[in-house]
Amino acid sequence: MNFDAEMAKDMGRMSRDPLSWVLYAFPWGVGELSGFGGPDAWQRDVLKYIRDNLSRKEPLRVAVASGHGIGKSALVAWLILWSLSTCPDARGIVTANTGSQLKTKTWAELAKWYNRFIARHWFEIAATSLSGREKGHEATWRFDSAVWSKNNTEAFAGLHNQGKRIVVVFDEASAIDDTIWEVTEGALTDSDTEILWLAFGNPTRNTGRFRECFRKYRDRWHHIHVDSRTAAITNKAQLKQWVTDYGEDSDFVKVRVRGIFPDASDTQLISAELVRQAKERSLTERDVAGAPKIMGIDVARGGADQSAVWLRQGLLARRLYKRHTPDSMVFAERLASLMREHEPDAAFIDMGAMGAPVYDRLSHLGFGHVVMGINFSQGAVRDDLYLNRRSEMWHAVAKWLRDGGALPSQGPEAQDIEDDLCAPEYFYNTKGKLQLESKEDMKERGLPSPDDGDALALTFAAPVVRRADIPARESMHGGLEDYDPFTW
Repeated sequence: MNFDAEMAKDMGRMSRDPLSWVLYAFPWGVGELSGFGGPDAWQRDVLKYIRDNLSRKEPLRVAVASGHGIGKSALVAWLILWSLSTCPDARGIVTANTGSQLKTKTWAELAKWYNRFIARHWFEIAATSLSGREKGHEATWRFDSAVWSKNNTEAFAGLHNQGKRIVVVFDEASAIDDTIWEVTEGALTDSDTEILWLAFGNPTRNTGRFRECFRKYRDRWHHIHVDSRTAAITNKAQLKQWVTDYGEDSDFVKVRVRGIFPDASDTQLISAELVRQAKERSLTERDVAGAPKIMGIDVARGGADQSAVWLRQGLLARRLYKRHTPDSMVFAERLASLMREHEPDAAFIDMGAMGAPVYDRLSHLGFGHVVMGINFSQGAVRDDLYLNRRSEMWHAVAKWLRDGGALPSQGPEAQDIEDDLCAPEYFYNTKGKLQLESKEDMKERGLPSPDDGDALALTFAAPVVRRADIPARESMHGGLEDYDPFTW
């Protein structure tokens, strides 16, 4: 009890000094933090700025644009824990570009630092909240994570905590809709209140409110660019390879290494708005009855990845299956059952890693005339425009969405496909070919493999005609490559 009281006094004295608090609150140099003496130089600069400028007179706004891997999620976690532990009844909210980013990266990093925090017994962490344990303060002393929606902004409109502290964190802020920024701006009006608004992200877009923190609104935001090469924990060899492959002045290196905004307007291939529109469209199977049924099969590579199966008929797409599949033969039998049930005119399967034995088994089961194997890394049909087949197929998904494609609006598949489609970035390589971000690079950013997105993309591997429209099934395969998949 005496130790708790002394610790509370210490933290109270660091109410406006987050740097001293970070050095005090974690066991630097011990156990998991062995070899680490505290925050990196750029993190210290941010913490010092907050220390020297936090007041009750006006909101303090800090925007950090950076390359990849610099430790911004750790800084977010520290600031959340500092804000609660040094100010009773402080309130805060954190959001990110996607629900997946918020859950698997931002909140997961918070949980990691919470477990290292010397006063973690003061608080209780849950899937979407961190709240004080003191009786009667559970609802008033807390930080919440919230997936943003431009059509449901209540969580950001109700940010009031008169006379105490409010903290708002936008993670991967480039992709957060301007509506959320505007609602948050209007909500932070409490007088005599400590208000801290933090925006972090890779500068993926040359438009939007995050960009304007460094341009139009630069006078009201303390804005910082962090080059990944200056951060202590980054993979210097990987960064050097990117610079060699793309060039120092390429948009790829600007966004992912230098932490500056690209010349192009956007590096996100498929926008959240495009997906939202697709989820709002109402199509039925009757509306697309004349179109061929095409199945896309993305086979999991193990670990956290899951195998996903999507069926697309014209402008309508839906998920048939998603699950961890450690046994390829069991998965092949399940696919055979799905094919008997839905009778696709064609099925395209990812042949990487575990795909080949699944393909072979399906052929043995009598589906060789329906299934075609696709290697994502193989040359594109239009190899003058795209680096590989995967980039080409994903570009076709973007075109399909613009042309009126409809996606599920409810259920887990609705959120899964939205997260997947909005996650990958794209760039043009030194030969001017469109290149979609690889799964490996996505995982470097803390994002999961886009299993649903790849499965849907596979339905665009090649043009398909209905079985009923050709005299013999085998004749379809002879002419597949005679079509341009982006002009039919």
